Amino acid sequence: MKRKHKKIIRIFSWILFIIYLCMMVYFLFFSEQLGRTPSDTYHYNLKPFTEIKRYINYSKEIGSFNVILNLIGNIVCFMPFGFVMPILSNKQRSIFKMTFLSFLCSVIIELIQLVSKLGSCDIDDVILNTMGGVLGYIMFCICICIMHKFTEKGKVIK
Repeated sequence: MKRKHKKIIRIFSWILFIIYLCMMVYFLFFSEQLGRTPSDTYHYNLKPFTEIKRYINYSKEIGSFNVILNLIGNIVCFMPFGFVMPILSNKQRSIFKMTFLSFLCSVIIELIQLVSKLGSCDIDDVILNTMGGVLGYIMFCICICIMHKFTEKGKVIK
């Protein structure tokens, strides 16, 4: 791929990443529809898989939409992170680095939610978000493999 094309992709990725971060900040800290209203008490869960099991066991009472929003939403919301970070930084092109970075960012988000008393600090969210970051990275790797199959040193294979 030409240097000019790589630069355009990187600039476009930065723009998308900034939009993604703005949306994440809104949904994680300001969306009243998602329960992001100030509270007088701390809400947290430090026991892994407690909320995941609760959502699955009480899915009929909670409703399919809320189950999908919580469980699948936490995975999907971090997939762009895992996909775009390796584009923005060649240093992030390792499954271990992306797993750690996704985990670290998720922990920071959950701690901010705990300290600010907006939403809840939940270890299950960290688990699901980290999975999302890893899945995003895997999608990035698949896309790179597909691109390499269709190109050979920058030329499309006929």
